[in-house]
Amino acid sequence: MIKEIIVVEGKDDTTAIKRAVEAETIETGGSAIGEAVLKRVELAMERRGVIIFTDPDHAGERIRKIVSARVPGCKHAFLAQEEALYKGDIGVENAAPEAIRRALANVRTEYTADTEPMVPQIAWGHLIDAGLIVHPDAARRRLLMGNLLGIGYANGKQFFKRCTMFRISLEEFSSAFRTMEETIE
Repeated sequence: MIKEIIVVEGKDDTTAIKRAVEAETIETGGSAIGEAVLKRVELAMERRGVIIFTDPDHAGERIRKIVSARVPGCKHAFLAQEEALYKGDIGVENAAPEAIRRALANVRTEYTADTEPMVPQIAWGHLIDAGLIVHPDAARRRLLMGNLLGIGYANGKQFFKRCTMFRISLEEFSSAFRTMEETIE
């Protein structure tokens, strides 16, 4: 049983999670998250901890941002878009149980001011040097790197923020970069 409560978008996501692992969920009901849902997430965080596991699309990212802004210190699970795709529909509900278990085994915890002080290791220049920004193929490279690092796809600014928020070390970044380069070649 997973100790934390998993925040998902809807009932189909809950069904997919329960097929893969023994866990409890809170459903946001989509991107129009109500105050009652946010209060339940706050209570879950106080009592057991929270893992945000939303769809790897724009709406899922919006929900992730709303919940983590309101409830700092959440853990985050990410699926690659191709693992959540079925007949043109992207969602956690489409992922295989193995992909869900893998995403939950590789959760990332966001940095908050309440935790120990953090010295950022990844600088904006690292993203430029890796071709993750200001590069003709930057979006595809961020997609690959995000999947390798377990932080999902994001635009350049958000990718940098996630590297900092999830305390991606320079060693992790370099290792993922080498793997990405091998994949591209």
